[in-house]
Parts: sequence; C-alpha cells; structure tokens
Amino acid sequence: MAHIVILGAGIGGMPMAYEMRQLAKKEDRITVISNNSKFHFTPSNPWVAVDWRTRGDIELEIAPLLARKNIDFIAVGAKRVHPDRNQVELDDGRNVDYDQLVIATGPKLAFDEIEGLGPKGHTQSVCHVDHAVTAEKSWKDFVKDPGHIVVGAVQGASCYGPAYEFAMIMDTDLRKRKIRDKVPMTFVTAEPYIGHLGLGGVGDSKGLMESAMRERHIKWICNAKVTKVDAGKMFVAEHNEDGTVKKEHVLEFRYSMMLPAFKGVDAVFGIEGLTNPRGFILIDAYQRNPKFQNVYSVGVCVAIPPVEATPVPVGAPKTGYMIESMVSAAAHNIRDVLDGKEPTHKATWNAVCLADFGDTGAAFVALPQIPPRNVSWFAEGKWVHLAKVAFEKFFMRKMKKGTTEHVFEKMFMNAVGIMKLKDK
Repeated sequence: MAHIVILGAGIGGMPMAYEMRQLAKKEDRITVISNNSKFHFTPSNPWVAVDWRTRGDIELEIAPLLARKNIDFIAVGAKRVHPDRNQVELDDGRNVDYDQLVIATGPKLAFDEIEGLGPKGHTQSVCHVDHAVTAEKSWKDFVKDPGHIVVGAVQGASCYGPAYEFAMIMDTDLRKRKIRDKVPMTFVTAEPYIGHLGLGGVGDSKGLMESAMRERHIKWICNAKVTKVDAGKMFVAEHNEDGTVKKEHVLEFRYSMMLPAFKGVDAVFGIEGLTNPRGFILIDAYQRNPKFQNVYSVGVCVAIPPVEATPVPVGAPKTGYMIESMVSAAAHNIRDVLDGKEPTHKATWNAVCLADFGDTGAAFVALPQIPPRNVSWFAEGKWVHLAKVAFEKFFMRKMKKGTTEHVFEKMFMNAVGIMKLKDK
C-alpha cells in the first residue's frame, strides 16, 4: 500500500486527487491537505468582484466531495514540507508521512514586495475569492462616487489574463450602469506591450488587444514598475527598452485592482534542491523534482522560466489547460513508479485561454507555450464570453461528480464549436 499526499486543493490539487484515485489501487491511500475547507473556482473571481457572481456560486465544500471518492482530507495548512524525511508538518503540530507527494499549492501572493499594494494596502485583488469579495464591497462604494480607475499587473506578475478581464468587465459593468463617461481608466502593466501576456504575444494579440482597449477608452502604460502605493495614489516608473527609466508617473485613483507577483508558499520556500530562489518547485520533464524524486508538482507553483527577457520582469503564465496536462502526467507517472516502472508521461505545456470581457471576450492558443510554436492564434468575439460562462457551469458540475479529467480540453473543443457556429 502506498500513501499519496496532495498538498493543495485548488484547480490543480482537486483534479490531481480525482485522477490519482482513478489510477491508484484500492489499497492505496490518498490524502489531500489544504488550509481551506472549500474549493473555489478562481477564474470566476473577476465576476464576484463586480457582483455578477456570489461567493456561494463558485465554492464547494471539499470534504464531502473527496469522501465520496475514498480520499482523506485534512483541512489544516502545511507549515513545512520535509522532503528529506518524507513528511509534511502541519500548522497544528501534526506530521503526515507520505510515499509520494504532489505539491499543488498555487502561489503565495507577494503583495509585501511593494509598499501599499493589496487588500491590506490600497489596491484590490481578484487572485482569491476572499479578495474578490472585498473588492466587490469597495466596488459598491465606488459606483456611488466614481472616478479614475487604475488596473493591471505589477512587475514580476505571471498571470495577465485576469487583469485584462477585470478591466473589460469593469468597463461593461459601468456601461450597464450608464456611468462609464465618469470613469477614466488606465491599465498599468509590466508587459513590454499590450497583449504580451507573459508569452511574447500570441498571434495578433498585440493589435487585437490594443484595439479592444482603444474601443473602450482605456489608456495604458507598459514596461511599468510600481514603486509604491498610497491611499488614492500610485507611483509608477515607466521604462525604456534598455531598462532605463523613461518617465515617472503619479496616478491618482478612486479604485484600483493590481495583480501582484507570485512566490512559492512558506511551506516550501528556501528548501535547497526543491525550489528556485522565488520558491517555485523545480521539476523535470515528468513533473518530478530532480533531487527528491518522490515529490511531484503541478500548477502555478511549478517553476517555469520567462519566455523572453523584458525591460521589466514578466513571468510566464500557467493556464488551466496546461495545469490539466501536468496533472495527468504526474498521476500516470506516480502510478508507473509505484508499479516499478520508469516515468514516461510528459505534460504538453500548451497554453489555451478564454478571457471574458463582460459581453464579449478573447481566446488564445499557443502550442507550445514557449516559442517557436506550431500554433499561435488569438481571436475576439461574443462567443468567448458565452463559452466561458458555459465552462464555469460545466466545471462545477464535474467537480461535484468527482471527475474533472480533461475538462479544459473539452472546454477548448466546445469553444471551437461555438466559434464555428458563429462563422456559419
């Protein structure tokens, strides 16, 4: 009998638990550890922040879902991973032994790297449902007394889609309220150009996204480094291509949402051989840590180098489609190792994303994520909005049933189907 422990219960951890249960033997034990008793569908957070969804719409109690699949659940945070002795130390003092460990924690949100950034400072966030709920309360106050909005992603961020989504969703919500004319909006991003997305651009993402921003009267500052945030005031250094400072901006705002940079969580940060200097998990081609070969990792906590050098640091994103591929590879490789075989399964590292713009949307496909690519495609249309709304319902339904295998692949195929119907 093997004990497989999965650390984290989000978009990576829950599918990992379900797929591992399918591949594990009956006598194998699977345990999920999380500092949260509820699963949250993170892609819907921007909708929560403008009250298009409630918290209850996008969260599920984890324990009963896992119990139905004969998976143990510990709703206690991990204090420290001890890979040298095959243990996870919990916040309550317990130690959990494992034979195989999968780290799927997601990131630590590095608000502390910029003075005044984040929900405890002067800007909002849509990275966690708790933050989205707080952002929605501030949004209600804002629309009563509107003004300038500053939205975007700071230096070192590695997820740009939600920043663009939230800018467009706010624009749509303000138009519905008939107060868009009272709200100037500025998009501030570390990206070297609009539509870079941490991917060096995808297809004509630069032209299409710039056009979408112009149509919505959203100004932008690229190659931007946020140096400090005060109440209602953001300090931004805009850089030249050679990295020198081009212009210093002081942006006054009434409402702001800025995505932070990501780091590895405290439970793994600084473990030699396990993580890189930012705390992300080092893996080989089989999702396995090179030093501690019974430790695997999937999702946003995996170390991926930037796609290219940029004047201001820009990280590479991990989309749901890619995470799904990581999960499948890790689960099959663990099964192979437990059966005395060498791992052979590799994640595809393809990037597929649907970004909602409120009443329309944008989709991109990068196969593979890192150039040169076999496929590099970007498109905009109302069909993307419809596809994302449908996918949210589809994913939550599958989660309740205890099977999320290949849901992002099915989402993409359904989205392509909707696009083909549109073209007809």
